[in-house]
Amino acid sequence: MKRVLVVDVGGTNLKVLASGQATPRKFPSGPAMTPRRMVSVVKKLAQGWGYDVVAIGYPGMVFRGRPVAEPHNLGRGWIGFNFAVAFGRPVRVVNDAAMQALGSYRRGKMLFLGLGTGLGTAMIVDGILEPMEIAHLPYKKGTYEDYVGRRALLKKGKKKWRAQVADVVACLTAALEPDDVVLGGGNAKKLKALPPRCRLGANSNAFVGGFRLWADEGRGARTAVRKPRGRAPTTPGRSPQPTRRRKVRPVPRVVAAAGVPDAGGRSAAATPHVSA
Repeated sequence: MKRVLVVDVGGTNLKVLASGQATPRKFPSGPAMTPRRMVSVVKKLAQGWGYDVVAIGYPGMVFRGRPVAEPHNLGRGWIGFNFAVAFGRPVRVVNDAAMQALGSYRRGKMLFLGLGTGLGTAMIVDGILEPMEIAHLPYKKGTYEDYVGRRALLKKGKKKWRAQVADVVACLTAALEPDDVVLGGGNAKKLKALPPRCRLGANSNAFVGGFRLWADEGRGARTAVRKPRGRAPTTPGRSPQPTRRRKVRPVPRVVAAAGVPDAGGRSAAATPHVSA
């Protein structure tokens, strides 16, 4: 079994954990965090840990295992960066909310909302992972992230921010009709009470999701249920329309899609999914 190094890239902190280790290590991120600096920091943080492959949770839009939009809260240069060459190992990249969603998933139709520096969103429907970019869609006088992100918490205070979170959750729940809603991210624990039909996710689930990205390596890759097609989106909010091919029973195991290039041009998962 391959040893995995999971890298959770956040707008406030960068966190890493390797297979067989119990305690994550972290380093402050922010507007100065470029991909080259990220790789340098991760290598220093992971000193003494052995790993064969890398899983990265990226705070932005990802298509076919590659960032296609610069992150809103970090430095520039992520688009086109070759992570596999930089790390000297195979790398798989997914949206950070999608990675935490993978680690939080149980069954049915789950909506994940990550309340951190910004707002991360993803859905898993009957084992099919679908990353989303809801954060920057219009909401009231701004965007969803403007009302529930870290800046809103600092500007409005906890009481007003909690009310705004409740309203956003109610709107998205009514529109998407999930069976299960998970509120994750570092600020989720600041909620005094959870909105109806919600459960609290743990930040550690991001690492679980990262390990699951490589869980099927060595056992034979199977075709994913959803597979991106067409060109990568060039503007936020636009994404390719995948084709559903079959359904599977959701059991916590991620299956890689065959023949789809990862961040270093190797065969890797197009859209990870949880399969029987």
